[in-house]
Amino acid sequence: MIRTRITEKLGIRYPIVGGTMMWISNADFVAAVSNAGGLGVLASAIYASREEFAAAIDRIQELTDQPFAVNLNLFPAMRPIDNNDYLDIIIEKGVGIVETSGHAAPEELSVRFKDAGLTWIHKCVGVRYARKAQSLGADVITVVGYENGGATGKLDIGTMVLVPTVVDAVDLPVIGGGGVSDGRGVAAVLALGGEAVIIGTRLLPTRECPIHDNLKNALLGACELDTMLIMRSLNATHRVWNNAAANRCAELEDACAGFEEIYPVISGDNAKKMFDQGELEAGIVACGQGIGMVKDIPTVKELLDRTMVEAEDALAKIN
Repeated sequence: MIRTRITEKLGIRYPIVGGTMMWISNADFVAAVSNAGGLGVLASAIYASREEFAAAIDRIQELTDQPFAVNLNLFPAMRPIDNNDYLDIIIEKGVGIVETSGHAAPEELSVRFKDAGLTWIHKCVGVRYARKAQSLGADVITVVGYENGGATGKLDIGTMVLVPTVVDAVDLPVIGGGGVSDGRGVAAVLALGGEAVIIGTRLLPTRECPIHDNLKNALLGACELDTMLIMRSLNATHRVWNNAAANRCAELEDACAGFEEIYPVISGDNAKKMFDQGELEAGIVACGQGIGMVKDIPTVKELLDRTMVEAEDALAKIN
């Protein structure tokens, strides 16, 4: 059994964190990741009201007695978000772990995190941002390399370089990701000095993932070349699955279109058509280059158990 400072601090069996995915990381999916031995992370931005968010946490606590976290999204959003509202409920419900992700570490919220005794994970894109989060009292740093699905940041640094440079720059344990799809990726991140991995793309083709089977099967047939970068003109670069909507976004950006023209293509409503109805060209879905290593649709537990056996085997071969 691989134990690290991350597994000890978070109280999880495996050094695996489920990446927060908008419209996907709901209560049931989060509970599935936590029950499988990883850390499930609830996407708070899915929920439009305090009542809906509180009900989601109640649902997770009904489904699992294992640790889970809540993500507070610091990126600009179409719907105004006051993360203090979410934080009130996190504290009230006794959730012990909070993850933040966005352009800058949240100075105002960090004080409340510490006062409430929360374990704070901050997800960022490089050394400067990791050091800032450490100075504000973060307990754990997460970084994902350029191979990553979803937000890639603007530094364009690959996982092999990003993880060790951040490990060397801070005194905190580091969670690393970007392209991790099996146990070999876990072993690689551990060898780079990381103490856990974060996976998102590999969780899409799992039984419990709340996306349509059409999309799961399409992703199963994708290779490492079937992703592309979009939204760089909006200062919000994302790696996504290469489909009609993604290509339409790229065309609009090439034509110097503004946000008002691009948004109808990349909107969450279109993504939900993909996830709920299986309309594969309707919207965009975050997808990393690691999709090329995905060959089946297991349960989350089967995936995490298998991944850790693979990781231990990989490390044993190196030894």
